[in-house]
Amino acid sequence: MTRLAPGAAIGVLGGGQLGRMTAMAAARLGYRTHIFCPEADPPAGQVTPLVTRADYGDRDALARFARSVDVVTFEFENIPIDGPAHLATLVPVLPSPDVLAICQDRIREKSFLNAIGVATAPWRPVDDGASFASALTAIGVPAILKTARLGYDGKGQVRIRDAGAGADALRAIGAGPAILEGMVDFACEISVVIARGRDGSEANYVPVENRHKDGILDETIAPAAVLPAVAREAERIARLIAGKLGLVGVLAIEMFITRDGSVLVNELAPRPHNSGHWTIDACATSQFEQLVRAVAGLPLGDPARVADATMKNLIGDDVNTWPALLAEPGARLHLYGKAEARPGRKMGHVTRLRPIGT
Repeated sequence: MTRLAPGAAIGVLGGGQLGRMTAMAAARLGYRTHIFCPEADPPAGQVTPLVTRADYGDRDALARFARSVDVVTFEFENIPIDGPAHLATLVPVLPSPDVLAICQDRIREKSFLNAIGVATAPWRPVDDGASFASALTAIGVPAILKTARLGYDGKGQVRIRDAGAGADALRAIGAGPAILEGMVDFACEISVVIARGRDGSEANYVPVENRHKDGILDETIAPAAVLPAVAREAERIARLIAGKLGLVGVLAIEMFITRDGSVLVNELAPRPHNSGHWTIDACATSQFEQLVRAVAGLPLGDPARVADATMKNLIGDDVNTWPALLAEPGARLHLYGKAEARPGRKMGHVTRLRPIGT
């Protein structure tokens, strides 16, 4: 197993806040971070001097990038797969492009999950009016129509409440493959973040409860207030998925807990996740340090929490409360360095800790 020595360079595809926090964790362990993204002044570029600004499909830029790093990971999965696949012929890419290809396409993702025995909400693929009508007959209403690719934070989704819905719903999400998914009457939404190393070792954080507002994560509460048997089952599913994927890196698994205690997997994210931000302040090893450890071939860190926590996202103008948050005793404020606060844009987060068990 290759172990990167301090001073090595980790390449990150994507320049957002997840890349920023990954670069900060890497620096603490003595690694340099090189960011690759098409945007100007990315949040991640504010904490490392190594930034390549280019399109994800620019092979010349990718080749130069590959020569400057020892391993590549990503903080954003909505990247055309050709770029990471090409990079993988030049330098190790972790998680692998195969994992990325599964997790960035809902049809492939749900097919994979069902094939390994993991339950999901009922779903059907949709690519035209006829397949939509057939899917609606099979699943019924209420349901939700989602783009197969590129949808996140509530984007690319339309709720279907009327069995007569048709062309309007398809137009609303735009052209391209989609899925129709049955609505789940769930008691709560949870997620499990798991790290898996190059040697197959695994370390997961406790399941946490996620509360959304307008399709965007609003709060994460750690740990989730679920029965111990439910928490164990969620962790078992996380380990199963990570192993079957052959993951090297960090994976977040979003789940629904039904009212009878069943666990259904909703989505996978093969990178650090918004619902894992609490680990920065409340765990012995953060999700970002785990990613660095995993791709660098280091032993995984201890995921145990040293406190319970509530993480609150600062969305849009919420960030203007930063002076009050700085004055609040015990509040841990994290701002992402984004110049413009827009509706729905994640500008930062604040984590509040409490003694374990309270």
